Amino acid sequence: MPLVAVPGATSRLRATRQALRAATAEDRARTLRDAATAIRRRNLAMISRAGQGHIGGDFSATDILAVLYTAVLDLDPEHPEAPERDRYIQSKGHASGALYATLAYAGFFADAELDTYMEPLSALNGHPNRRKIPGVETNTGPLGHGVPVAVGTALAAKLDGSARRTVVLTGDGELQEGSNWEAAMSAAHHKLANLTVIVDRNRFQQGAGTEETSGLEPLADKWAAFGFAVQHVDGHDHEALYQALSAHPDGPDADRPVCLIADTVKGKGVSFIENRAEWHHKVPTADQTAAALQELAR
Repeated sequence: MPLVAVPGATSRLRATRQALRAATAEDRARTLRDAATAIRRRNLAMISRAGQGHIGGDFSATDILAVLYTAVLDLDPEHPEAPERDRYIQSKGHASGALYATLAYAGFFADAELDTYMEPLSALNGHPNRRKIPGVETNTGPLGHGVPVAVGTALAAKLDGSARRTVVLTGDGELQEGSNWEAAMSAAHHKLANLTVIVDRNRFQQGAGTEETSGLEPLADKWAAFGFAVQHVDGHDHEALYQALSAHPDGPDADRPVCLIADTVKGKGVSFIENRAEWHHKVPTADQTAAALQELAR
């Protein structure tokens, strides 16, 4: 059976986004923090149940996803292919658990479907599949593909004269793939101000730190050299993320694509997972799951 939206999801999501826009910074941050916590807890339960997943990279990206889907992106869960929707592309497709938990939280499909994560024939497999999951724009998993696809969708919007925007989340480790930099050069050439690249800068990849594997610094200077307007943000500060992702560049940056380098913590939210390379795809035991859920309840 195809996955379908929760009835009324679109109106609830739009009402939430409108309320957050009008809220005080303190109230907005509290609401977004609660959303991120709910997504992390559900994500943890999914991975524990399935015995598979990438919890470290899921948790580093969760706050970004919570802000995008709850407060920023113009999306329609009940009509996931609405022509004028914003596009979100998750290039780090191995962090599928965080994306699925976020999509369910936003109402793209029922929360109960998350219990099928990684099961045989489940739509919710290890990497997102646009043919099976509403809200997924493109299949991702092979690293270095998401940014090129995002450049294509942003260019299409510009050619259409559309106000829709494209946001792509890339892992920092996958920036070692040269395809990203070819795409970045093209984005700047076409002046794709409707494109935002978010780098999940948790400084770890499978097996080791990024700087041990193939150093990326000075990362901001590299994106700037390729023609992007670059900004650093705390990837776990919900209000800072909201402000950065809601901003419309002006002045000399008005016709430049944006790179948002989000400084994050691998495994954010659980003390024994944070900043540990082995949790790239390690699965918690039952006792570790219980302990992590306690930490995430605080």
